[in-house]
Amino acid sequence: MSNNQLLLQECINQEFQDNSSFSSESEFFEFFATAQTLKNYNLSDEEIVSGLTGGTLDGGCDAIYTFLNGDLIKQDQVATISAPKGSTLSFLIFQAKNTTSFNEDAIMKWKVTSNNLFDMNNPITDYADRYNEQVRESFGMFRDIMTKLVRSQIKVQIAYYYVTRADEIHPNVMSQADELIKNIKHIYPNANIEVQFITADRLMELYNTDGEVSINISLADQPIGLGNKVDYVALVKLPTYYKFITDDNGILRKSFFEANVRDYQGNNSVNSAIANSLLNKGAEDFWWLNNGVTILADSITHVNNRELLLVNPEIVNGLQTSTEIYKYFAANPELINSDDRNLLIRFIVPENEQSRDNIIYSTNNQTSISKSSLRVTDPIHLQIELYFKSRGLYYDRRKNYYKNQRKKASEIVSVSFLAQCLISLILRKPDFARARPSTLLTDDETYAKLYENTQDLEAYYKSALIGKKIQAFLVDSAIDSVIRNDIIFYVLYASIAKILNKKEITFSDLHNLDDNLITYDIMNEVKDKIYLKYEELGNNSRVAKNPSFITEVYKLLGFD
Repeated sequence: MSNNQLLLQECINQEFQDNSSFSSESEFFEFFATAQTLKNYNLSDEEIVSGLTGGTLDGGCDAIYTFLNGDLIKQDQVATISAPKGSTLSFLIFQAKNTTSFNEDAIMKWKVTSNNLFDMNNPITDYADRYNEQVRESFGMFRDIMTKLVRSQIKVQIAYYYVTRADEIHPNVMSQADELIKNIKHIYPNANIEVQFITADRLMELYNTDGEVSINISLADQPIGLGNKVDYVALVKLPTYYKFITDDNGILRKSFFEANVRDYQGNNSVNSAIANSLLNKGAEDFWWLNNGVTILADSITHVNNRELLLVNPEIVNGLQTSTEIYKYFAANPELINSDDRNLLIRFIVPENEQSRDNIIYSTNNQTSISKSSLRVTDPIHLQIELYFKSRGLYYDRRKNYYKNQRKKASEIVSVSFLAQCLISLILRKPDFARARPSTLLTDDETYAKLYENTQDLEAYYKSALIGKKIQAFLVDSAIDSVIRNDIIFYVLYASIAKILNKKEITFSDLHNLDDNLITYDIMNEVKDKIYLKYEELGNNSRVAKNPSFITEVYKLLGFD
């Protein structure tokens, strides 16, 4: 083996030892390979895990993800999904094997699976005995989105990623890949189809990409500095800004926009006006007609009179403007070297986290926006983060902040995971936590019950701590990952309810609970009972997402 192959194997082994979320190294490799390949999408560990489909009856698909304009789409978003014309729908399929070769069999499996499940003439339900539930749901979701967005004239990308520790690709495997592309072209003639082989060298290159982003931006003229602070107001040429917000492949850098609480609003009146300003170049400079963009950074260095170095930039206001600029130059690349108009940008280094949140809230609250989108800027979430950190847990209020600092996955608590724990325990709705991970905090009444009216930091900590404990226990118990995801929040509720010997769990109960009482024997007893009932009722996610399942759990605990 080459040095890179040997180093990669050692890297995978060490990473697996530090990660308690996977029961085997081969299972972990599927996560590792997918996470590295999708780095530009800035997904959290939970989002990556949500797409893992490998196991029995996977049809050669170890992971499947659907993106709309670079944003990960989950099942609970499909019913209300919409997109402006020209949007890009991406369907990404992974095969990841911790071996030192690429095999024709993997591509051949993809051929059969794709022919069966991409063809809309074939009912997905006809393949219940051939492909596992997650694979069927993933292809079914893609087909549903295609149907819903049929009038939006979307661009379709279907990409297959084959990841191993190999250092070369045999010509026969390449030929199989070419045949796969031709097959899918018959089903979706207008789609962009590609097969990518990720070798050991490429995987190591992706792994060594620093989580911290340092990027220079050229200015149109000398910036205005604000006193002794490292904050600036400056003009930037539109083509320069376009290059700043896109990667080497011309794809929008989604990680720059994670803190921007707005979604792109499509062809509304404001965005149409921005687009018209870009298309119809007149006597006025663009910055005369636009409110500009606000960029926060961990640090800003004034490199020279016309250049700044930004560390971890976040575009917290100006998503609509940025997206229209992106679309304008993506559609007219010949103008990149000739457009001399400018954009006004505010560059700010917040003094602290509270200041950062205030800036995000204020710059996004001057016009109508759903309060649910501003949740994580509420003071309670900063308080939770600080409280958790002092006790060895890391509340990932800033998506992937602690992941990029190389904190262990077992110590990181996402905003959605805490919300799922609280909804399962306080509201006794594990089904809701399982079925609607993307929309947990959008309901004002639910949010008020869990955060605004309580603010019990110790109860939040106990919920997350025990939730992570249950998560690690289920991994060690070697239950299939799909089933783990289905029953985890039922096991969490039932374990605590059993200890307390009460059906209704309060914040006060959690505050005073000794987490050491949640022993292996308790978790195992509860898990066995719930798993047996889960199997009896159908052994699929529909059981876990059904509100009636919690009633069955009450009966198992003797609360009926």
